Amino acid sequence: MFRSGAFNWNQERPVRDVPVLVLAALACAFALQLFWHGQRPTLNAEVEPLSSPLAANAYRLATLGESLATAKILNLWLQAYDNQPGISLSFKQLDYARIAQWLDLILELDPKGRYPLLAAARIYGSVNDAVRKRYMMDYVYRKFLENPGQRWPWLAYAVIVAKHELKDLPLALKYASALSDQATGKNVPYWARDMKIIVLEDLGEVEAAKILVGGLLESGEITDPSELKFLEERIHRLETRSSSSRQGVE
Repeated sequence: MFRSGAFNWNQERPVRDVPVLVLAALACAFALQLFWHGQRPTLNAEVEPLSSPLAANAYRLATLGESLATAKILNLWLQAYDNQPGISLSFKQLDYARIAQWLDLILELDPKGRYPLLAAARIYGSVNDAVRKRYMMDYVYRKFLENPGQRWPWLAYAVIVAKHELKDLPLALKYASALSDQATGKNVPYWARDMKIIVLEDLGEVEAAKILVGGLLESGEITDPSELKFLEERIHRLETRSSSSRQGVE
């Protein structure tokens, strides 16, 4: 049985008491280890290109019909793809056409999922590259047309990106017009539908904006007090601007 104080750490044998052969063996082992590490080839991190996805049915079969779970797993996998072993990629190094294919697949597996449009607009669309940014905003636009009632928030975001980041007012008008014409559900707020008015005003299309606002007011379809107030203030502003323009010409 162990007794307290039976073992004294101060009684360890000094190194000089270790046999010379043991020390020599340890030294040789250490030298061999250093030599082995020195002979190993240097591992160079290489970018693994993003491959094309399989058909959606292949993933359904592989997961016994668990489409929603598969979509969530693919969401995480795709989002982490830019962090590969030994290397971290910038979005500029990614193939955006392939990314769009994977986002399409995820949407097919989970049509009501929010991630693909969120990723396109806010993650891949945030890259400091006008071509790639435009590519992702156009992707959002195409997917919005498939389901305007659910996907309108991402196209509203695309309007802002086109206007303020891409500095492309005609493109912003294209997106805003789609919102105004297609996103007509009760769940779509007035500020999203009325973005077209603001873009028209920015483009200098004051008369077109006035016609649009006047038509909305006269239609009787607008009943929300806040929206009515916004439109009345906007029409007053447009009329003032139009009058100032005519006086300037005279």
